Amino acid sequence: MSVRTKIGEPDGVFFITFTCARWMPLFQITDGYSALYTWFDYLKQAGHYIAGYVIMPNHAHVLIAFSASQTPITTVVANGKRFMAYELVKRLHEQGNNKILEQLASWVNKTERLHNKKHQVFEPSFDRKECRTIAFMKQKINYIHLNPCKAGLATLPEHYAHSSAKYYYTGKQGVYPVITYMELQDIKLTL
Repeated sequence: MSVRTKIGEPDGVFFITFTCARWMPLFQITDGYSALYTWFDYLKQAGHYIAGYVIMPNHAHVLIAFSASQTPITTVVANGKRFMAYELVKRLHEQGNNKILEQLASWVNKTERLHNKKHQVFEPSFDRKECRTIAFMKQKINYIHLNPCKAGLATLPEHYAHSSAKYYYTGKQGVYPVITYMELQDIKLTL
């Protein structure tokens, strides 16, 4: 899966956004939120940190502190999207949701078909912004947490289950445990 521009840095804090193909609400349709949580577990096991997230019905925003590793950040994110795509397709099969599976299959281009790609689950690229200052991280966290409210999915940020807002607003961990962006100041990400 491509990215608009490669992430050249071996480590750092990044605001990452990826979107379901053609903004289809696949996380909601498949109840596939746990696929992201599984990817978060993988990231943590690899020494990275989740400092904020929101999983909307059709896209996700994540603030991730990537520790230096041999695997480029772009590859880590692309592999995560690939894993989630397989999981969402599996769930669609389990639901017998052939209509959506056919739609996702119709969005695969000829070149990708030659490489055995069967479904277009996510948009081919993902957006990323490097967060070099605390002020920028705070701005992105606020954006993440207000996203469900702007979409009419929650009246207060901390009421949306698939978000780190509960921890930031109440001090109690939500569905998935995170650290705050302020805690990142005490973590060495470089080798």
